[in-house]
Order: sequence, then structure tokens, then C-alpha cells
Amino acid sequence: MVGIEKEKSLEEMMERLGVREEDIVERFIRSQGPGGQNVNKVSTCVQLRHIPTGIEVKCQEERSQAQNRYRARKILLKKIESVILGKLSEEQKRIAKIRRQKRKRSRRAKLKILESKRLHGAKKLLRAKLRENGD
Repeated sequence: MVGIEKEKSLEEMMERLGVREEDIVERFIRSQGPGGQNVNKVSTCVQLRHIPTGIEVKCQEERSQAQNRYRARKILLKKIESVILGKLSEEQKRIAKIRRQKRKRSRRAKLKILESKRLHGAKKLLRAKLRENGD
């Protein structure tokens, strides 16, 4: 079960964002993956849909349906908050960072890196020649 404090914080967040319980459509689905008989017999996966925004969330992290309901609502509210406030959520910041890291380097940046590698190689080649002469 989910604690009273968690439920109160969830209700406060819903009230702050103006999300009503009537606007949320809740479905229960059988989970997949490990969990044994509990997962195979009980519909512990929770799918929520917020009608006004059209945001859908699915949660099957826990074996308990009550905990999955709480987590799904929490995720849904975070998504609604990022849409309503228009700010970058932590998840969006993380995705943007990965996107920046994966994007191709500009031609100028590539040339700069290759030039520094060439200079480093030339320096090492000179050291090797000095060692041969010194021996």
C-alpha cells in the first residue's frame, strides 16, 4: 500500500496543476517480465490517460497494483507539469544532453582535432629519432 503522506502530496500536486481525477482514464493490464504467479494472474500494470492533454503513461515497475497506480500518477503529473509550465524537465534536459553528445562534429572541429593529432604524432616521431641517436 501507499502511505498517507504520499497520497496527500499527490493530491496537492494534482490540485496545484488543476488536474481532476475525472479527467484521468485508468486501465489495468497484465504486466510482463519477472514476478511469477502474481504477474501472470493479476493485472498489476497501470495505464493512465489524461483526456485534456492526451498524455498516456504506463507503469509496471512494482508487483503491487497500488504502488503502480501511485507511480503512474506521479509520472503523469510530471509530464503534465512540463507541458503546462513549458519548462524543461529533468528528463528533457537529460535527453537534450545525450542528443548534443551524439551529434556530428562540424568540419572545422574535425580538422582542428586531426591537426592536433598530426602535431602530436610528429612530436612523438622526433622523440623516437632522438632515442635512436642517443643509444
